[in-house]
Amino acid sequence: MRLLLIRHGQTPSNVIRALDTGAPGPGLTELGLQQAAALVAALASEQIGALFASNLHRAQLTAAPLADALGLEVAVREGLREIAAGCLEMRSDAESIVAYHGVLEAWMRGHHDARLDGGEACSDVYARFNAVIEEAEAVAAELAALRAETPRAVVAIVSHGAMIRAWCGRHAVNLGADFAAAQNLANTGIVVLTGSSAEGWTVETWEGSAIV
Repeated sequence: MRLLLIRHGQTPSNVIRALDTGAPGPGLTELGLQQAAALVAALASEQIGALFASNLHRAQLTAAPLADALGLEVAVREGLREIAAGCLEMRSDAESIVAYHGVLEAWMRGHHDARLDGGEACSDVYARFNAVIEEAEAVAAELAALRAETPRAVVAIVSHGAMIRAWCGRHAVNLGADFAAAQNLANTGIVVLTGSSAEGWTVETWEGSAIV
């Protein structure tokens, strides 16, 4: 299966670097709307057969132009939402940002007990995201069976920067925590993976750069 993980477009909270993880969350800036629209051309060569987005407003707005262009409905799933910042919600100071990402890095390194006050447990975060990944795999299998000319149906998922990085850092067989912890994922940045939950996921490209 070919899987596209896409970060949402720019939000007002991104501009001020605030840890804004609550629902429904902010919409997109004017630049964010332009970034979302640009995904249509950027992904024109991909044979996307299904499109998912988190329940946060910014993810659904980002997915909307792509859905319109492809004639697809967006499957909204809460499991794709951003990782809760807990006691650091809406903080924008450097110390808080470092603390938030420090917990995510700990998870990627296998330290699953790390947790922010008022935040989510590692096991819950990975379980909710993996449940949607497994659903996407089932949809891709159905699409492939219906369309013999497309042996690997493509599924696109619009989610969030920390969520995508934390999941890839733990689940991609060719990435380590060092890479995922240090790597940025810009607004509407795309991570392309192939594989499956059963056999493992391989990152082919990260924001257009090949991973070898």
